[in-house]
Amino acid sequence: MNNSAQKLQQIIDWAGQNDNVRAVLLTSSLVNPLAPVDQFSDLDVELVFADLPKVLADDLWLSEFGQVIAKISEREEVFEGRHAMRMVLYDDYEKVDFKLYSVARFLEEVKAEELQEDWDIGYKILLDKDGLTHQLKPATHQVSLIRKPSAAAFEQKLNDFWWDMTYVIKCLARDDIFYAKFMSENNMRTDYLVPVIEWYIAIDHDWKVTTNKHGRLFKKYLSAEMWQKVEATFSGSDIGDNWRALIAYADLVHELGTELALKLQYPYPAQLEHDIRKYLDFVKSSGR
Repeated sequence: MNNSAQKLQQIIDWAGQNDNVRAVLLTSSLVNPLAPVDQFSDLDVELVFADLPKVLADDLWLSEFGQVIAKISEREEVFEGRHAMRMVLYDDYEKVDFKLYSVARFLEEVKAEELQEDWDIGYKILLDKDGLTHQLKPATHQVSLIRKPSAAAFEQKLNDFWWDMTYVIKCLARDDIFYAKFMSENNMRTDYLVPVIEWYIAIDHDWKVTTNKHGRLFKKYLSAEMWQKVEATFSGSDIGDNWRALIAYADLVHELGTELALKLQYPYPAQLEHDIRKYLDFVKSSGR
């Protein structure tokens, strides 16, 4: 039995002997057939308590499963009264994210018309002393699938990408690496490039595929040649290297965007790209 399985068994055994715990569920990647799992995968455990305030008043119970070396505690108020969280790293380097419910709140979620996202990804009932989960709908695993964009959403994403490139251009001309990185990584990569790559992959899989969070499975689904083009968009701290990466960004989004537009039969903002590339060339060559 590996560390993760041992930790989970400790939690189940403790919950079975604790009258305050009424149900235990395992969620997230370990019970999602579409998710990658390895030795670094977290345990995502949901605990349902008869007296939740008592549990929230003292985190000593977390030490039942090992020595706590780091934790994040978030109360119900953060999640609009639905649940609380305790995210814990133990001295055996197993990480457990505990989601804590009261019985009443848990039953509200169970009886909701739609299965909440965390459960639709996948769940496994590990303990249920009172039949609280009897009405729990089966997981469809559909929530993590990449969705086909509307024409408006596609156009907006491409327009935003080319618009935000102007900020990176100005920052690199000013030798302002911090803001350049913010715009290129937080906005251009996370908000625009990642969805475009997701769509590029999903359209060839009939929109029945997931690449997990923030492109974790991109390398698995992209050709070696395309992956090299994605890698070229990453850069270090050197300004010249960032100019190179910015051009790689432009070339990649042009290739992906125009192919997607053709397959989806959506318009591509060709004139906008042309004008932004002219602006890039002007600023870069003039040293302004």
